[in-house]
Amino acid sequence: MAKLKFKKIKKTAYNTAIKDLKTEPLWNDEMINTAELYAEHLMEKAMSFKHEPHISFEIKVDLTDYIPEGFGFCDCIMLGDDTLVITDYKHGKGVPVKAEANPQMMLYALGALKLYRPLYGDSIKNIETCIDQPRLGSYEIWHCTAEELLAWGESIKPIAQKAYMGFGEYKAGAWCRFCRANGQCKAQAEQRISAVEDFARNPDLLTPDEISIALKKGKELAAWYKAVEEYALELLLKGESIPDYKVVEGRSVRAWSDQDKALDALIEAGYDRAVLYDYVPKSLAQLEKAIGAAKFAEVAGQFIVKPQGKPALAEASDSRKAFNSAASDFANLN
Repeated sequence: MAKLKFKKIKKTAYNTAIKDLKTEPLWNDEMINTAELYAEHLMEKAMSFKHEPHISFEIKVDLTDYIPEGFGFCDCIMLGDDTLVITDYKHGKGVPVKAEANPQMMLYALGALKLYRPLYGDSIKNIETCIDQPRLGSYEIWHCTAEELLAWGESIKPIAQKAYMGFGEYKAGAWCRFCRANGQCKAQAEQRISAVEDFARNPDLLTPDEISIALKKGKELAAWYKAVEEYALELLLKGESIPDYKVVEGRSVRAWSDQDKALDALIEAGYDRAVLYDYVPKSLAQLEKAIGAAKFAEVAGQFIVKPQGKPALAEASDSRKAFNSAASDFANLN
C-alpha cells in the first residue's frame, strides 16, 4: 500500500501482490485498513519536509560495525533536509512498543546512516525514529542528533561483542518474551520466583501500591510459566526426560471426514432438513461488509446501538480513555 501511494510500484503489480496474499491462511481483511493507515502516516511525514525527501522501502542495513554478523530491514527510510527518518510498522496489538530510545530502531538508524552517509556526508544532522502500530492507534516518534546516535553505537560495541562470544551477562526484563532463551534462562527464573517470595514474606493484606506491583509481576510470571511449559514439552517430545512429567495425548474433538455426504445420508434416511440445519441471520459486521458501510448505515443505522464496554483493567499508559461509571449507569436512560 505504501509503495503504491509513493508510486514505487504499479497498480497491476500491487493488485497481483494483494491477490497472492489473500490466498495465505493468515490473511485478514483488516490488513488492508492498517496498511492504509500506515501509508497515510508516511504521506504526512513526507509532507512535513521543506523539500521532497528521498524515500526507500524494505531496505536491508548492515549493522556489523556494532554487532557481529548483525543486519536489519528498515520498513521505510526517508531522508530530506538534514534529517534521517526510520519508520517501523508493527502489526501486533498485544504489546505496545515505545519509540523513545528504542534499541532496535536506533540500530536500524545506525545502519541507515552508514548506508547514506557516503552520499550525504555530514548534512545528516538529525535522526528520527517512528513506530507505527495502527491496530493500537499508536504512532510514536523519537528524536536525537546524529552525534548522539553514533556515540550510543560506540557504547554498545563491547557489550555486543561479549554477547556474541558467549560471555555476556544474562539479564531478565520486558525483552524476555522475544529472547531465544525465554523459558530456559536462570536469570529470568530467579527474577520471577523472587518476586513471589517477596510477597510471601509479608502475611498482611496488599496495599494499593503492592497490588500495582503484584499485577505487573503476576503478568510476567504467567508469561514465564507458559514459556517454561512450552520448552518442557519441546524437550520431552525430543526424547529427553523431566522428573515427574510426561507427554500425554490432549483432548480431541470429533470432526466430519465429509460433512456434505454425512448430511445427504441423514436426509436419505428420512430426517427433515429443519432438524439438520439452523437458519440464522448474518452478523452486523457481515451484513455491513456485504451491503456497504454507507448504504447499511442509511437503511439500518437507526437500529444499531453501541453500548459501553465492560470495565477492564489496563495499565495507566494504555491509550484508551478511563472508564466512566456514570456513563454506564445512565446508558439506558433517554
